Amino acid sequence: MQLTTVEKVKAYEPENGNHQDDQRTCQPLPSKHLLVAAIDFGTTYSSWAFSFRYDYDSDPTKVSAKQWQGHESSKGPTCVLIKPDGKTLHSFAFDAEAKYAELIEENEHKDWYFFKRFKMMLWKQKLNRNSMLEAENGQKLLARTVFALSIKYLKEDLLAVSNDRIAGAVLPTEIHWVLTVPAIWNNSAKQFMREAAEEAGIESHMLTIALEPEAASLFCRHLSVEKSGDQLSLASLQAGKQYLVLDAGGGTIDITVHEVTASGGVKELYKASGGAWGGTKVDDSFEEFIACLTDKSVVQKFKKDHMDDYIELLGRFEVKKRDVDPDKDTKVVMIIPLAFFTTVKNRLHKDFKKAVKKSSYSNSVSLSGDKLNIDPTVARSFFKESIDSTIEHLKDALQKRENKGVKAILMVGGFSESKMLKKAVQQTFPGLKMIIPDEAGLAVLKGAVMFGHEPSKIVERISKYTYGVCVDSLFQEKVHPESAKITDTDGKYRCQNFFHKHVIAGQSLKDGEAQTVGIYSIPQNQEAVITVFVTESKTPVLVTDPGCSLVGQCSIPMSSAEADREVVVRMIFGGTEIDVECTKKSTGKVSHFNIDFLSCM
Repeated sequence: MQLTTVEKVKAYEPENGNHQDDQRTCQPLPSKHLLVAAIDFGTTYSSWAFSFRYDYDSDPTKVSAKQWQGHESSKGPTCVLIKPDGKTLHSFAFDAEAKYAELIEENEHKDWYFFKRFKMMLWKQKLNRNSMLEAENGQKLLARTVFALSIKYLKEDLLAVSNDRIAGAVLPTEIHWVLTVPAIWNNSAKQFMREAAEEAGIESHMLTIALEPEAASLFCRHLSVEKSGDQLSLASLQAGKQYLVLDAGGGTIDITVHEVTASGGVKELYKASGGAWGGTKVDDSFEEFIACLTDKSVVQKFKKDHMDDYIELLGRFEVKKRDVDPDKDTKVVMIIPLAFFTTVKNRLHKDFKKAVKKSSYSNSVSLSGDKLNIDPTVARSFFKESIDSTIEHLKDALQKRENKGVKAILMVGGFSESKMLKKAVQQTFPGLKMIIPDEAGLAVLKGAVMFGHEPSKIVERISKYTYGVCVDSLFQEKVHPESAKITDTDGKYRCQNFFHKHVIAGQSLKDGEAQTVGIYSIPQNQEAVITVFVTESKTPVLVTDPGCSLVGQCSIPMSSAEADREVVVRMIFGGTEIDVECTKKSTGKVSHFNIDFLSCM
């Protein structure tokens, strides 16, 4: 037999609101650290930024971002090269690409580990601490090692630059770290990133996980009309005004709806949703196009034998795709590596030019020397799947009852700079104002720094899941299944493994507050064990229902002689973290435990 509910108290009361008398508020205080450092670990590109407290107090937008030497870029490709020992980082970003290309040329790459765009493995994957990642050469390495070494590189690079700005080093205790994650990620992915950061040397209590759309909102709330690059700025929106955030990154598209609060903060009205429709979808379409011109086996062989040329080809396309314009009929000209011509000849026994002429694109694509000339209609088709999926999802979100008050769309993320995506959104939603900051690709990164200084600016979020505790509840004929019916020691009928809800999916959660309180009685001669379950369903009955997962538990010492065997359970949602607080009523002793999403979900 498990916990039993104290029937006079409900863990969730939607009609009457929360138990205000029992709430404990633990709102996050503004950061008082000397420096806030943020790492934006993206699918395609990554970078870091920081600001000192005194700079933030005078101008919140004064944020220093990484500049990659020799590349005139504030972001570097998310690529990491690890030595054959599987433990030591050799290089990251541009340096990793260059070194791996060199290793391939010298045929010394087989024992090394090169990973690119590996962040997407965290999207809708069954994650645990033993999850593996496959390198470009097929070798596998522990995923957490790859992420931890990448974060460690960005952390140490940031520290080296920030310490050059002032006389003397900044102490570790004076730095608060922020790590960004997509809002649509599940809890196991967020926890995975936190643990990877800890392995990289960032102490848990010095780290905050920031949701990317929220960070972007904070950044754009501080921009003036001039800086926002549009006639309407987010800063001009008054309290009560609602806007949709479209965070278009390389891997995922995040969509959520925010409302400006009276205090100037932001609250979430509609839980984050989206999918893997970011800029890399366009890259995938381009690669499929190349395969259609020749054959899939040609692309696979080219990638395997000439990784350096393959990376260079995708790099050229990355530049070209930014210029694809829905209103201009200009051909896209791509220089094709000579190694690709050789691969086509060896695999198909004909030259590339003949292959193009015999393909389904013979009337829209031509080859002149090493230049592939692509008609604009074909180039625009590379964006179709990504844009169609995004637009349909936007339509669906804006048709929801809770989003009827949306007046504007804020577009952020690197892919938001695409002319194709901008035009599609503007044409589909002409009645909504568009807010596209000049630094759309850096909005998340710089906003993460602001969030580190003032986390309390995000005042309310929407729960993506239903959380509850496993109990034995009094049996109700019309509510509980007969299969769960048991008889307790007092002869009462109870429902075994009942899902006693604390928070329901879609419920509004005030940051730092215990949303609900459950009071449970521990049967005699039993240990007090609190087990927490989670599900996407709003109406779970039993913790054994499909989709329900055990995500954490806590044992509370209790002797058999104790008469008062009641335990008060509060779930406190502080930003992206969840604290479960258990109080033994007889002594007032409080126990805390974190929900572990990696071992159970």
